Amino acid sequence: MVEKLKQVYDPESFKQLGYEIIDLLTHHLEEAQNEHIPVMNWQEPSSQLDFWKNYALGDKPAVSLFKEIIGKSIHIHHPKYMGHQVCPPAPVAALASLVSAFLNNGMAIYEMGGAATAIEKVVVDLIVQKVGYGIRGDGFITSGGTLGNLTALLAARQQVKNSNIWENGLQDNIGVMVSAEAHYSVDRALRVMGFGAKGIIRIPVGKNFTMQTQLLEACYENAKQDGIRVMAVVGCSPSTSTGMFDDLEAIAGFCKKEKIWFHVDAAHGGGAVFSEKYKHLLKGIDQADSIVIDGHKMLMTPGIMTFVLFKEKNNSYATFNQKAQYLLAKTKDEEWYNMARRTMECTKLMMSIKFYSILQCYGEEVFAQSVDCLFDLGKELAVKIKQRQNFELALEPQSNIVCFRYIKPAVSAAGLNRLNSEIRNEILEKGEFYIVQTALNDLVYLRTTLMNPQTDGGDLEELLDEIERIGNGN
Repeated sequence: MVEKLKQVYDPESFKQLGYEIIDLLTHHLEEAQNEHIPVMNWQEPSSQLDFWKNYALGDKPAVSLFKEIIGKSIHIHHPKYMGHQVCPPAPVAALASLVSAFLNNGMAIYEMGGAATAIEKVVVDLIVQKVGYGIRGDGFITSGGTLGNLTALLAARQQVKNSNIWENGLQDNIGVMVSAEAHYSVDRALRVMGFGAKGIIRIPVGKNFTMQTQLLEACYENAKQDGIRVMAVVGCSPSTSTGMFDDLEAIAGFCKKEKIWFHVDAAHGGGAVFSEKYKHLLKGIDQADSIVIDGHKMLMTPGIMTFVLFKEKNNSYATFNQKAQYLLAKTKDEEWYNMARRTMECTKLMMSIKFYSILQCYGEEVFAQSVDCLFDLGKELAVKIKQRQNFELALEPQSNIVCFRYIKPAVSAAGLNRLNSEIRNEILEKGEFYIVQTALNDLVYLRTTLMNPQTDGGDLEELLDEIERIGNGN
């Protein structure tokens, strides 16, 4: 082996670098948790690009590279990170990710990932039991909610009567009914599947931004009159913008009546199945034909990791029924242990070990504690908002997603929209907090997703103080 390649794979060099990286990450974790650093050091995209284009290659130790990457990244473990739906991963799960990356077991077939395949079966069976599926339930793990929704909807499409779309292609006008507040990944999945805008039937939402299930029948009949075969309804648990949960029982009743597939996008809220306090928000989820739940949102795992669950395990095998003689031998058996029979991926990370490491080290009660803590924080923030006269709460939160805005007397709706966008931009550039914004009924709201169990009431008060300071100055 040439000298350079020997250096690449040298065990002693790896050990030394590993110690240095763990020390670096431990220091970062302490600094972030103790709020000794900002959530982020904002840089314009062009500045960030220029830095990395000009970064000297090959003449600096690897630890210097990682230190630069950390310093120029957003710090999810910071208690004042309150932005998107990405959790601060449990350190043990981050180490599991390292093991996955190092072993690099592809997992398409059992012999390329035996341990991770068996562990995946164990953790999927746990989630299947938690959502209330019986012994016929099953599932697998895939790379993110977008791919999870696509895979589940492909399974639904394969169940359309008298239409083997996997073999014959689209021959009919097929549609799916979704909430107007559904995540964009559902829309994207349906367009990838070839449905087009006509096949995406949006059900209006009410004042609480949940699906008006009483309109399902009328929308269904209208679709039929337009020549569209509705194959499924998608429920949100919860919606991304507002964190509000659709009435899953009502949707399930409609789907049962019309004999169509019921899919639940529980990417964010599905972790509530572990919580005695909040699992009522998912009432009816056990009646869904398929469900997606992200581990990297409310289940403390590094991204990306998504459970795709099926009420009837046979449905998970029908989706990708194809030949690949070099990989999969012809068999009549289901072969749960050969993942390529059911997942979009061929090569797949050992995602199961991330969740399993948390489960083994801390028990499943830690997931309940995390969900309870974060959903409780959402309620606490809502109380604090209502105590301040210059703030307006969009609606009472059901989860850890809270939408609100800063208001001023005698300022127009357009003016308030500009003001709240300016507040958000100033917060972003300052970097002490990280929040985002959304639009509800054409009004701009500040949006927080409280993802860190170490965020406390003091952090929430400081956020509102900062918003008020900026708002008063503009």
